[in-house]
Amino acid sequence: MAHQNLTTLCYIEHEGRYLMLHRIKKKNDINQDKWLGVGGHLEGGESPEECLLREVKEETGLTLLSYKLRGFITFVSDQYPDEYMFLYTADSYEGSIINCQEGVLEWVPVEEIDSLPIWEGDRIFFELLKDQIPFFSLKLQYRKNELKAASLDGTPLELLEERDRNGNTTGRIRARFMMHRDGMLHGTSHVWVVRPNDKSGFDLLLQKRSAGKDAYPGCYDISSAGHIPAGDDFLISAVRELSEELGIDAAPEELSYAGLHEEQEEAVFYGRPFRNHEISHVYVYEKPVDENNLVLQKDEVESVLWMDYGECLSRMKDGTLVNCLNEKELHMLAQWYNKKRLTGLQDL
Repeated sequence: MAHQNLTTLCYIEHEGRYLMLHRIKKKNDINQDKWLGVGGHLEGGESPEECLLREVKEETGLTLLSYKLRGFITFVSDQYPDEYMFLYTADSYEGSIINCQEGVLEWVPVEEIDSLPIWEGDRIFFELLKDQIPFFSLKLQYRKNELKAASLDGTPLELLEERDRNGNTTGRIRARFMMHRDGMLHGTSHVWVVRPNDKSGFDLLLQKRSAGKDAYPGCYDISSAGHIPAGDDFLISAVRELSEELGIDAAPEELSYAGLHEEQEEAVFYGRPFRNHEISHVYVYEKPVDENNLVLQKDEVESVLWMDYGECLSRMKDGTLVNCLNEKELHMLAQWYNKKRLTGLQDL
């Protein structure tokens, strides 16, 4: 009797290609039209390795000579029973490929796999395999066959939705580290905390990013900003980030919309490429804020600093302010301020 909740999956590698199975032959297949590796359920009394060797032989005709356990995948779904999968890669085999009854076998270059119709969670473990991580435990949670949550070695992964230049979602979901690796356009919310002054007209509350951040550690940044998690919208995320990072509990109507801002940049942090392409809703918060009473999220924000708008812009240009700010966005703030000031004068 098969143990329906225990499975194996193997990706056989040869000259930069994986042997992939296009699942198009099996009736009532939950993987219909998807591309996967080869594998199946453990039979009664089988070890994962015995299952691996049997399934590969049955589906491909190949006998594995060298293979390695790379990860353990937990699948949770509202459509199917929970599944626990042993993930293998193999780099040596003998025999000839046979006709598979479950689909069509094809050698696919590793760099082309992401363009195939595969499960969204599979894209995550392909990236982990590409990084040559010795072993990982990945939990993937699906709802109506859409990836809704993921955890790597017990730590939740941030899932983001790809967006177009108008800020609308495209339907593609990726882990945050994959978005930044591939430079996919995703959404963020930016909140600028401001107060009036007698210099350029207003001060900006700048946050200094913590030294442990994965990008731009120790740099001065927007008052509060964050990615839009899959399923959320810009305003909800703006309110949440303002509360989490600075301890400011604002109502949605207390944030003034200043505009839509697109930004694209490339850098390297900790030896890894960082390609940031984001579309942001920019908001302004004007209620009085005492920086001494703020509750900072220490793993995100080291400190805060009030700075005159004109001084900030000048120090960005002369290089005396270590920052990751965007000059175009600051000009957007100036336009918002001038429009607001002119509107106020007209109301007098």
